[in-house]
Amino acid sequence: MSINIPRGTQDILPGEVETWQLIEDAAKRLCRLYQYQEIRTPIFEHTELFSRGVGDSTDIVQKEMYTFEDRGGRSITLRPEGTAAVVRAFVEKKMFGNPDQPVKLYYMGPMFRYERPQAGRFRQFVQFGVEALGSNDPAIDAEVISLAMNLYGELGLKKLKLVLNSLGDPESRKAHRDALVSHFKPRIGEFCGDCQNRLEKNPLRILDCKKDRDHELMKTAPSIIEYLNEGSRDYFEKVKEYLGQLGISFEVDPKLVRGLDYYNHTAFEIMSDAEGFGAITTLCGGGRYNGLAEEIGGPETPGIGFAMSIERFIAALEAEKVSLPVEKKIDCYLVSLGDRAKDYTVGLLQELRKLGVSAERDYLGRKLKAQFKAADRLNARFVAVLGEDELDKGVINLKNMETGDQEEVELASFVEKFREQQG
Repeated sequence: MSINIPRGTQDILPGEVETWQLIEDAAKRLCRLYQYQEIRTPIFEHTELFSRGVGDSTDIVQKEMYTFEDRGGRSITLRPEGTAAVVRAFVEKKMFGNPDQPVKLYYMGPMFRYERPQAGRFRQFVQFGVEALGSNDPAIDAEVISLAMNLYGELGLKKLKLVLNSLGDPESRKAHRDALVSHFKPRIGEFCGDCQNRLEKNPLRILDCKKDRDHELMKTAPSIIEYLNEGSRDYFEKVKEYLGQLGISFEVDPKLVRGLDYYNHTAFEIMSDAEGFGAITTLCGGGRYNGLAEEIGGPETPGIGFAMSIERFIAALEAEKVSLPVEKKIDCYLVSLGDRAKDYTVGLLQELRKLGVSAERDYLGRKLKAQFKAADRLNARFVAVLGEDELDKGVINLKNMETGDQEEVELASFVEKFREQQG
């Protein structure tokens, strides 16, 4: 019986993984420019971290987490998102005491959610995200958003839409919460079971319901913008002002609600407007979470961040027909004729690689023509041919595969001269 890959996961094969590497490298390079440092957290955490940090009322905690009991009887969960784990590390390692504040971090790695697989959504997926902890300055909200927008733009995406909202401070959120309860409560029986459960726990998340999105009460629900106090309004205006200074256009959507409980003040999503991208257009989401550190036992610490799916990034590139400049060439392919020449290329190959030359040779005992075909498939810039006669004379024939030019090179100095020729 054959064993197949689990549903909702994928193999990323050679020929595909190079695109992933290019995106990952671009993200790391951009983070260096913005002074965000990498953090790596465990793939699994205590379940309580997510139930407290992400929120009991979220779909993630209620329906989507991979949770199990380990041999010690502890409840363990494969991480469904990155922020809670990063903040846990920030608190546990007392990074709030670092002299350089805010603490600016980024992460990249697999996340796990048990949800229905569909285009661009997997049960194991890769997220890149950033977190800035320790600053209440709206300028850092704009910086975090600009980092995400710049990454998409740098790799060629053009059909992007930034959607912005403010969820307000605790006072504003309480006023809005009371208004939502009053609005939905008389007819809550017409909504799905999830919405009925959320009415008292977190009525804001009713606005995020996919099942009841077309209900008439959704269209007339009170807007958070109407309930922002002066401080929250001023904060939101500053974020918008800074985005304008950065040349980043946006739309304000009062109904934008992030799916996690820890958000307040700035909330945003970056969407793809590319034709044929699919019904789910969100590429990236994030926002401010000023209460999360306290929720998991740390001191009062403001924070803001975002997370983006690499899978959806690639889907957006495909929808816009953007081809990334993936390097698929090697520098030199060694062709050998005869047993002695074949044996000699083992050491010659190693010498080339030690000097930083990407090189390959035949391992299947193929004839001359087949070896040249292999070099073509690998897009080799040069082919070096070594036979018994060349070995006796101490030379090797070097062919430029782009121009067709050939030259005979002294074997003793071949490696060094080849490296010099490559620059």
